[in-house]
Amino acid sequence: MAMGDAANKLGGKKKLTLKDAVAQSIGLMGPVFSIAFLVPLLVGITAASGRGAGNAAALSVLIAAVGVVGLGWIVAEYTRKIQAAGSLYDYVTDGLGGRVGTAAGWLYYTGMISLGSAILPMIGGTIHDTILAEFNVEPFPQLVWDVILFLIVAAVMYLGVALSTRVQLVLALISLTVVAVFSIFVIAKSGGIHHVVTGFSPNSSPTHWSGVLFGVLYGVLLFTGFETSANLGEETVNPKHDIPRAVLFSVLAIGGFYIVATFAQMSGFHFNLTTFSKNAGAPLFTLAGPSGAGGYGSVFMRRIVELVVVFDMIAVLIGCAVSASRGVFAMARDNRLPRSFGKISSKGTPTGASNFVMFIYAIVITLTVTTSIFAIPGLPHYVAMFSWFSTYGGFAIAVIYLLISVGALIGLRDRGKTVTLWLASCAGFLVTAGAIFGSIYKVTAPTIEAPYTAAVVLFVGLVIAATMKNTPRAETDFSELTESEKGPLKL
Repeated sequence: MAMGDAANKLGGKKKLTLKDAVAQSIGLMGPVFSIAFLVPLLVGITAASGRGAGNAAALSVLIAAVGVVGLGWIVAEYTRKIQAAGSLYDYVTDGLGGRVGTAAGWLYYTGMISLGSAILPMIGGTIHDTILAEFNVEPFPQLVWDVILFLIVAAVMYLGVALSTRVQLVLALISLTVVAVFSIFVIAKSGGIHHVVTGFSPNSSPTHWSGVLFGVLYGVLLFTGFETSANLGEETVNPKHDIPRAVLFSVLAIGGFYIVATFAQMSGFHFNLTTFSKNAGAPLFTLAGPSGAGGYGSVFMRRIVELVVVFDMIAVLIGCAVSASRGVFAMARDNRLPRSFGKISSKGTPTGASNFVMFIYAIVITLTVTTSIFAIPGLPHYVAMFSWFSTYGGFAIAVIYLLISVGALIGLRDRGKTVTLWLASCAGFLVTAGAIFGSIYKVTAPTIEAPYTAAVVLFVGLVIAATMKNTPRAETDFSELTESEKGPLKL
């Protein structure tokens, strides 16, 4: 470490456990939030290109899950080799060298900050508009909701990652349980159990395999963030054991949830794309509503589902903030960002990096409520802002996944698992290359500007990194931590 004194070690005496690592990965994936709003993209109803998997959306998710499992295996192998706060940055560095790793780190963590900064006003706007629509009251304007969320995240960041992962775990368990049980209920009630072949046949897509494979591009986006538990490597009591398990468990468990929940939505509309398209804004909410409105629940059930979706969005917000702050800290420690971002509080939290992340969040909140930047006609401004920043973040993360898939062939070649490594790398490369293509193909302005901006950031980062005299190496040794610092943190 360039800043290797005791003041620059995360976590202090309190260390995290397997459940914390799982909570970080699942929390940032935001499975309920994703399944509520991204299925129409898989289907092709709201995709910018107008293409998608149609009624075979669940098949697209299954294929995407296979590719992400390959990525998950690579990340799990790397976590046994490297336990550092800047996980993916260090993985790219290990495989492709310090200069590429430095540029990748800048891109990845600007992407993670973008995702968090965009989802905060998205949550505030969703809470404001949902309360207004359901109860015809406005307790607070959107800005007040944004400020409340901002203060919650700031408090959690200051008090420590242990609190954040507990909050994420509770929110994720509640939301996942509600939506998983409801999805199974919809499948049973709609008779979907008798139409499994329909839901997993390429012939159910209007364009057959072409549509299914295009749906895979969006299917990969469902899993974005699965790797973020690796950012907690320095703060986990047994990282070589717990982090790999957390990564793989998160991918497999949430992959199963995505497949069931996606199939449930198609089955709930009786595999009728015309009916589905009429409810493409939020099909899950329609299905949770009363039968008179085309649902399988009630007004109360719809409100419960709306509530747990907000819970899950908050878990994503917290996960983004934790991941971004750890990455910014790691890069500052390696002298790839200002040294002030490498400060650690008495609680073992990265205060310098956290303050920077929260500063960016404040700027985006201000832009959302005071400007019309990135506006999209017919959509609330918070949705347009989320669309732009999440596209930037998704593209940035997909690029890093691709670099890791390629670099792993070098960085992990000494692990003695050559066949598995090649299979995992090829699967990871194919699905991430497809996701990158899907983020730019026929996408219109202003959203198309987001991946172009990310490409510029990567290019500029490579140019700047090429001029640096010294390049960082992936950090692998954290044996200097004392036994008390390695001690487990009990619930």
